[in-house]
Amino acid sequence: MDSWIIWLILAAALGVAEIFTLTAALGIISVAALLTAGVAAVGLPPGLQLLVFVLASGAGLVGIRPIARRHLQQPPSRRFGVSALVGKSAYVTREVTGRDGRVRIGGEEWSARAYDESLVIPVGATVDVFEIEGATALVYPRE
Repeated sequence: MDSWIIWLILAAALGVAEIFTLTAALGIISVAALLTAGVAAVGLPPGLQLLVFVLASGAGLVGIRPIARRHLQQPPSRRFGVSALVGKSAYVTREVTGRDGRVRIGGEEWSARAYDESLVIPVGATVDVFEIEGATALVYPRE
């Protein structure tokens, strides 16, 4: 069997393995094997084929893999707008009941309701924002 066919089979096997692992390393080595298959088809001796494979694999792993990993990693999701207020602490500026009240969240004053309608939260208490419903913060007192 010709050596270029062996390199081609190796490239295909590494490509399939990359699909299952998603590491980018096997894909880069697969491309190196594919490049080596082209070199072998030209007729270079096995020693030079191996050298091409090692150099192409090394260059790919050192040069391309860090760039690929940087693009594959997603930054942590950030919450924006009112959803960013959920979980923050607030200061009660007007008594909060199950129907109404006012709280200060990060320098802004919001209308508020107690998450549990039977609660009455006094002025000066610290609460946690549990949910934002329209323009009203649903809050729960800290314990």
